[in-house]
Amino acid sequence: MNMPPAPRVIARTARLRLREIGPDDAGFIVELLNQPDFLRHIGDRGVRDPGQALAWLHDGPAASYARHGHGLWLVETLDVTPVALGLCGLVAREGLPAPDLGFAFLPQHYGRGYAFEAAGAVLAHARDALGLDRVLAIVVADNARSIALLRRLGLEPDGTVTLPGQAQELLLFRTPDPG
Repeated sequence: MNMPPAPRVIARTARLRLREIGPDDAGFIVELLNQPDFLRHIGDRGVRDPGQALAWLHDGPAASYARHGHGLWLVETLDVTPVALGLCGLVAREGLPAPDLGFAFLPQHYGRGYAFEAAGAVLAHARDALGLDRVLAIVVADNARSIALLRRLGLEPDGTVTLPGQAQELLLFRTPDPG
């Protein structure tokens, strides 16, 4: 019997592991993508059951891993029995000239520094492993927690942007210019 390969680990920090999302994560994806904060600040992805989560994974993160070498990664604890906390990674978006730092965590894990730790690992991976000299981030103007996190990570405001096919204007942040 062929077993699917274990999801590839992208980064480890003192407390966390960031890895590719796999089919076994479908239940977690349903839970995360239907949190009120996710729906309000990121949007409704129409994922209501594990089957829809698998389709989202196939068409989103898995396709991005194959096409770009990056995507959203699952953030979990390093415990013997890992606990899934959220997603963090790099998203290639139409209308943006560089990858976008994306993150979302379950509310019960807010305020513990997990997003900062994971996003810092993603930025280091982008620079050191992927050779990216610029990473962007987009955020709705009323998402004060995410804006504060982006500033704490050292990203700088860079105006606003409206993505193709969208009506909402978003704040744009970028990593500082190298050198």
